[in-house]
Amino acid sequence: MLTFVENCFSPRTAAFFDLDKTVIAKSSTLTFSKSFYQGGLINRRAVLRTAYTQFVFLAGGADHDQMERMREYLSALCKGWNVQQVKDLVAETLHDLIDPIIYDEAATLIEEHHTAGRDVVIVSTSGAEVVEPIGELLGADRVVATRMVVGDDGCYTGEIEYYAYGPTKAEAIKGLAESEGYDLSRCYAYSDSATDVPMLESVGHPHAVNPDRALRREAALREWPILAFDRPVRLKQRLPAFSMPPRPALVAAAALGAAAVTAGLVWYTNRRRASTLTT
Repeated sequence: MLTFVENCFSPRTAAFFDLDKTVIAKSSTLTFSKSFYQGGLINRRAVLRTAYTQFVFLAGGADHDQMERMREYLSALCKGWNVQQVKDLVAETLHDLIDPIIYDEAATLIEEHHTAGRDVVIVSTSGAEVVEPIGELLGADRVVATRMVVGDDGCYTGEIEYYAYGPTKAEAIKGLAESEGYDLSRCYAYSDSATDVPMLESVGHPHAVNPDRALRREAALREWPILAFDRPVRLKQRLPAFSMPPRPALVAAAALGAAAVTAGLVWYTNRRRASTLTT
């Protein structure tokens, strides 16, 4: 349980979450394969192959080389897809496909980090067209995701503009720290994969979530906390222990609190000064 609320005068902090198998129970990209099939973007053979890929991913047997092959396959697969059609398909099926597979434990952590005054950032290897709507659903403040090159015709060229994977995630986090003023030594990070060790070691509070074998060994060696998330639940079915106000309201509350403290100090100082003059 996170109980420490950030002081409004302290450096800003954030909690960085990997997405697949950390916040949600499956691969975000592969989960939409049925929707892409129904939308005419892929054929039945591709659906079967993505189902197998999803199985390998969930079984924890996907090493670096297999992940690279998955990336190459998915890049080639989406070549020629209309970007707006992809966004529309994701928007239409987001709640049906993603809402039921969000880990209750992850949703609780996100709430607690927000309550503590930290930004929540989703950092995922999946494509931005998939990750950004999921980040919005989760209430994340920012999203770092893979970006594909889009041609003048509004379709994917099959090339990758930015690949959010491995050390690149750590570089993105450091870039955000510089631009947003995060104190990384006080930030948190969560991931299930050994490929995210650079991301985890870039913050002061790394956590391994449902870790693969390699990350479990690394976490044990470094004495990083190991968390087990196993309760996927629909967000609307959760029973939150508290009601989260909108983020602007939290900022406003912090500002009002600071103003009240300042006003109190001014009043106390003036009173002491008046008492001294009277004496």
